[in-house]
Parts: sequence; C-alpha cells; structure tokens
Amino acid sequence: MQQIRRFLKDRRGATAIEYGLIIAVLSLAIVAGIGRTANEISDMFSNQDRALQQAFK
Repeated sequence: MQQIRRFLKDRRGATAIEYGLIIAVLSLAIVAGIGRTANEISDMFSNQDRALQQAFK
C-alpha cells in the first residue's frame, strides 16, 4: 500500500512528459516554418523567372 502512495506522489514522470510535449510542439513549429519558408523561396524564384521571360519577349 505504501508503494502505491509513493507512486502516486511521484512527479518525475509528469515532468518528463511535459518536456516531451514542449519538444513536440517546438518541432512542429520548426517544420511548419521550414515548409513555409521553402514555399516562399520557390515563389520568389518563380516570380523572377516569369519577369525575365516577359522581359525577353
């Protein structure tokens, strides 16, 4: 019975889970930011390509 009480009072696992959730959210934010940046760079070069094509017509 005493082991069960000790287990229920132990908060070390909860802290590890919280850190894991923080890392997961940060990872998702980084991946989303990289994806968005890649799209913006792709659009930037596409716009430059179109501008050059129109300039030489």
